[in-house]
Amino acid sequence: MRGDSVFLDRTTFGSGPQRIAIKGLIDVEGLVTTAACRALEKTTSPATEDAVCIRRVRSEAEAGNLRVVGITNLHELAFGATGINPAYGTPTNPLDPTRMPGGSSSGSAVAVATGEADIALGSDTGGSIRIPASCCGIVGLKTTWGRISNKGVWALAPFLDTIGPLARNVEDVISGMDLLEAGFRSRVRAIDPSRIRVARAQPERTATDPAVDAAVTAALGYSEVRVADINLTMWDEIQRSCLSVLLAEAWMEDRHLLSVPDGVSPPTSQRLILGSAISMDELVRARAVRESGLRSLRTIFSAADVIAMPTTPTRAPLLDDTTTPITAFTRFANLLGLPAISLPIPVPHDHRGSRDSHLPASLQIVGAPNADELVCAVARFLEAAIAP
Repeated sequence: MRGDSVFLDRTTFGSGPQRIAIKGLIDVEGLVTTAACRALEKTTSPATEDAVCIRRVRSEAEAGNLRVVGITNLHELAFGATGINPAYGTPTNPLDPTRMPGGSSSGSAVAVATGEADIALGSDTGGSIRIPASCCGIVGLKTTWGRISNKGVWALAPFLDTIGPLARNVEDVISGMDLLEAGFRSRVRAIDPSRIRVARAQPERTATDPAVDAAVTAALGYSEVRVADINLTMWDEIQRSCLSVLLAEAWMEDRHLLSVPDGVSPPTSQRLILGSAISMDELVRARAVRESGLRSLRTIFSAADVIAMPTTPTRAPLLDDTTTPITAFTRFANLLGLPAISLPIPVPHDHRGSRDSHLPASLQIVGAPNADELVCAVARFLEAAIAP
């Protein structure tokens, strides 16, 4: 399977007007699921059935309502946030070719941002839907952990992995969710902004670009929702625990691929090996932080409907950037299993005089477990409120 830097495979099926692309770690019957890794390409047989999450996609395509336009590229084994893939190529960020497309769902984001797909399916383990959406100026939804089946999806870290849609606007993300979960659209209600309470989080220890911070403030101000600043307790512990789970589980899931000659690129191999140093006791303790972290949020969600913060601390980083902590604001939702959506937002004019002036910022809206519908409803309202 070898397509181009955006698509691993250009296989199409269905004839409907709406076009959808599928991330290359989701099983599609008859195709080899490579997860953009040569080791899997060399050792894996074609899938004998579709992953559970795309069964409705298949049925809608066969009914003539949908057209699958291909299998998208990704960061190798979904194990990275930059989207840079030395084995299969790096999708070009359509907003600026010198910038990262974001990962791991890089091809999915670029396919949508360039208009090659209306909707793309991605996966999110530490920000892998929301980060490429932020970098490419589109919308991406990380679903509540366990809500969408991962059966038939190549695993990176099962305790964190989720499936979700990317699209150019919230309405199409909702359409993508309706394909993953029948009836989702009907449960996304219009909101009364006077009744929506937003908790604005300011995570410590991570410097946010002032332009991004100003964009978040402006976007919430346009909407006239009620906003109150909060501190997220246990933030550092949640961040550390998420990284421990991610590294340890990735090692457990993928270490066998290191024995395939020239099968895994050096950057991914080095990242995988980091997980070998995490003991089972450490992994158990890190997983346990989910429950204590959720308890710490109960007070917040009793007083607020959603939490708002930047998706990424800067706009799309340069391709050679090795210092921006691009997952700094996304990982916590994965460890806690929360739904979160990233929404492109304009940067105020007084913050545009920089080399990033042509790039949007991104707002992240996070909800309580299984509040995916509310997260989408709030994002849809905010999108309309900030539209020019």
